[in-house]
Amino acid sequence: MTKETKRPATYADLEALPENVVGQLIDGELIVMPRPMTPHGMAHSVLFLRLGSAFQLGMGGPGGWWFMTEPELHFGQNVLVPDLAGWRRERMPLMPRVPYITQAPDWVCEVLSPSTEKLDRTRKQELYAREGIAHVWLVDPELRTLEVFQLHGGRWVERATWSGNARVRAEPFEALELELGALWEMKEP
Repeated sequence: MTKETKRPATYADLEALPENVVGQLIDGELIVMPRPMTPHGMAHSVLFLRLGSAFQLGMGGPGGWWFMTEPELHFGQNVLVPDLAGWRRERMPLMPRVPYITQAPDWVCEVLSPSTEKLDRTRKQELYAREGIAHVWLVDPELRTLEVFQLHGGRWVERATWSGNARVRAEPFEALELELGALWEMKEP
């Protein structure tokens, strides 16, 4: 009787993927997902522009953060690509010129889609907790919801959930009122 063995995926496996997919390494497993649909991209883009303007550029907000869209995060053998990530400048005074980042962000946002929701809510959130990331947002453009989680004692505590066109002040960006409706609108103003 033969025993089937499966080798752990490597960074070379990630590099070999075609450009039309997103790959991640989690616990030695190569996870490949298609590029997201337009509702995902719209929520992602609007959120990046709004938070980045206020908290990175200091336009209408306090500044003090770095933001990246789809950064490649290396945590040991795990390679994760959240939709958005932010680092407080007090922890990372300068954004390094590197192909990937090993310092855990202070905040990550996953924009959910049918192909990623289970992974984003389970394995990725577990790794984010293990790395000590203080805040996770889950944005669902289909349900039009924002869920905000904060890490307490190594566990995620849901701080709030909003939906529809609510105007919210969500941790850790309470200084900015965010109009959720802007994340879902896909028409001319």
